[in-house]
Amino acid sequence: MSVGVLTRRPARGATALYGGRTWRPSPYQVFGFLFWLVMSLAYWRVPLCCDAGQHAAVVERLRADLLSPRHPTGDLPGAGSPYYSPYAVAQGVFARLTGLSGWDVLRVAGPVNLLVLLTGIGRFTRVLTPRPWAPVLALAAMTLLWGTERAWWSGYLGLMSMTGNLGYPSAFAIGLAFWAWAWTAARARDARAVRFVGPNGLRGFAGYAVLGALYGVILLVHPITAVAAVAGGVAFVAGGQRGRRPAVLLRWALTGTTALLTALAWPYFDVFALAGDGSVDAMHRRLYDGLAGHFWLALLGVPALWLRGRRNGVRDPLVLMFALDCLVVAYGWVSGHYTYGRILGLTLVPLQFALAVELAAPRPWGAGRRVLGAVTAVAACAGFLTVQAGAVVPRALDPVGFAQPPNWPSYDWAARYMAPGEVVIADGYYAVHLIAGYGPNLAAPAWPDAALDERERLRRLADVRAYLAPESTRAERSAIVRRHHVRWLLLTRWHRVPEEAVVVAWSRRTGEVLARVGP
Repeated sequence: MSVGVLTRRPARGATALYGGRTWRPSPYQVFGFLFWLVMSLAYWRVPLCCDAGQHAAVVERLRADLLSPRHPTGDLPGAGSPYYSPYAVAQGVFARLTGLSGWDVLRVAGPVNLLVLLTGIGRFTRVLTPRPWAPVLALAAMTLLWGTERAWWSGYLGLMSMTGNLGYPSAFAIGLAFWAWAWTAARARDARAVRFVGPNGLRGFAGYAVLGALYGVILLVHPITAVAAVAGGVAFVAGGQRGRRPAVLLRWALTGTTALLTALAWPYFDVFALAGDGSVDAMHRRLYDGLAGHFWLALLGVPALWLRGRRNGVRDPLVLMFALDCLVVAYGWVSGHYTYGRILGLTLVPLQFALAVELAAPRPWGAGRRVLGAVTAVAACAGFLTVQAGAVVPRALDPVGFAQPPNWPSYDWAARYMAPGEVVIADGYYAVHLIAGYGPNLAAPAWPDAALDERERLRRLADVRAYLAPESTRAERSAIVRRHHVRWLLLTRWHRVPEEAVVVAWSRRTGEVLARVGP
């Protein structure tokens, strides 16, 4: 977070030996710590849902075999899976050292990722302005100024979605992106950047190489976040760099080269092979639906961004960042590669942070800034009350009835019977997304993965549908069981249990049953 304030007071007694200096926390340190505490508790109180099962499964596979993990959710080879990023491998090492399960590691990861994010926001805001309240306002804008309809996606940083995705790789990657932007901006605008630092310039070149390695790590941890991170980095270099000497260009070239080499050196998967992969584009088409309802409150940052453009010209880094992000989002829509829409959440950052910097200006304010501040306060309240409040107000303390985060069931009751690696056929939406996080494998993985040919995944899905079809025969079901080494069935009450299966447990909450099949 931002640096605290050192003040000098008259030295008395023993303090005279130290010059009478006392430390006083900055506003962002105070509010940032309170935000970290509240959101960590909010994240822990909400049952993990949605993509959490996939990420817990990744940790489970790495805990079982760190060097050659199997496919995250299927009884298949896992070589080439982009889920095995440096972030995931670090989680796997942590799980092996502590004995924690994949679900436990995700719980621990939430507050850690939030700390990386908050410190990155503090550092990033300080390179935009020295105003002490700017980081506080930026944090408020980033978490409240979205829309009046819930937007729940990995990488979205509203209060509501934070309760579900703080433990995801995207949250960690976004925190690193803020750090990367801050360091890029500081180097780009530093007047000393055109001079070598230290003997033979080694320290200067080393700093640019480290920055490149950071961008490379972001690319490996969450490739789509890296697109926004690079766009922001380019904006700060183009907008803040005034030097044009060959040494300066060479240093930025070193940054880019190091980023590429870092990504290429990662042994678990080839991140550049994902560039032409459109297997997940269809599911991201929904990102472009209802944009107005999801994001319209953030448009309050347009006047602030316009003022920055008037003062600094089109070279203003936040203006350039917003323009580049919009181009990426537009490309995703026009090309049909809707996955690029995943950066929509980060596209709001220039708007939200420009607004925060503008409203952190010292008083007295002019009429225009007073109106902007009043409208922003109303908008923040509207965003909180319509969408975000349920994230931090538990149902037991809620006098209004705010919309709450998803409340998915747990599958501890079923997982206790299944050994890690055993194959299960599940038909419930919750079960398909969560059960692999406990260690078992799905007969048909729920999500596309570069480690598995999409045609094979679709064939497996067809086999599961054939097994569950009411007209299936025992011989047909037995053939599918043998083909995919199925050991368990996890069925909702809408599917009958086959005659050859033996029920071993059931859930009072969902009515699902766990049945054993196979030899």
